[in-house]
Amino acid sequence: MTPRMLIVLSENWTMTSGRDLPRLVRWAQEAEDAGFDAVMVSEHVVLGPDAAEHGVMANPRDYALPGNQDPATPWPSSLPLLSAIAAATRRVRLVAGAVLAPLRHPLLLAKELATLDLLSEGRLVVLPSVSWSRDEYAALGVPFGKRGRLLDEHLEVWQQAWGPSPASYEGAHYRFADVYCEPKPHRPGGPPLWFGGATVHDRLLARLVRYGKGFNPLGRPSPQDLRRLTDGLTAAGRSIDELELVGGTRAVFPDDHSPADLGRALDTIPAQQAEGFTTFCVKPSQFTDDPDAVGAFCADVMRRVSVFG
Repeated sequence: MTPRMLIVLSENWTMTSGRDLPRLVRWAQEAEDAGFDAVMVSEHVVLGPDAAEHGVMANPRDYALPGNQDPATPWPSSLPLLSAIAAATRRVRLVAGAVLAPLRHPLLLAKELATLDLLSEGRLVVLPSVSWSRDEYAALGVPFGKRGRLLDEHLEVWQQAWGPSPASYEGAHYRFADVYCEPKPHRPGGPPLWFGGATVHDRLLARLVRYGKGFNPLGRPSPQDLRRLTDGLTAAGRSIDELELVGGTRAVFPDDHSPADLGRALDTIPAQQAEGFTTFCVKPSQFTDDPDAVGAFCADVMRRVSVFG
């Protein structure tokens, strides 16, 4: 099967200004026209000094990771941006990557996600995350040490809010009774949820087993992690075949100033397909500096990966 390709629209600031959001919408349209399956936008609300605690990335085209980015890096609010993309496209899935659930109230976020899923007629995919920045949590007055428990309650609340009304919930951090969260998402039960992380730790495995429709790891997962995921799903009566496995294209930069070679990055896809991965992320600014060439870049990607089908 030809790989499903996903264009990452965050972090492309070597090609355009973080204020030129209409350009990102146009890139989403061009990716759809070229045959891409999905677009992804990730988020931070604010960043602080710990964003660069490990030093800023050597090549500004690289992926933003914990502690490697300038705190002034633009991170537009992902859900409004995806709403604009939804209105400008017809087919591509809209992946809300790294939604920092603990920084919001779960009912508010459940309503926003349901509205976007309804607006896009069921094209939304959500990747909830707790993220890594203590400074971000401190700025918003949310306890960093409780972020995992807050996310788990979010997931429980979303199930209630997206189910039949009225909904009630009694948790350690959130509680409400007999509320009507309307309108419901486009799809019964809400948008599919992906989860990811650097390793398949206990909490990630539990979330994947209970709620997961997709697995989008940070980097290439180890054989041990894939085995742990497979075994955990099997023990719960599920199969790893039920998950969409989302891989990536890791750019290898020749120096700190130049884009990477696209062919070399795409050549990693067949090995990932052999492990069961079907969907692959690519960030255009890693491979081109021309903001007017993204459509041609996307068409080139689809031409190249068609031989992997």
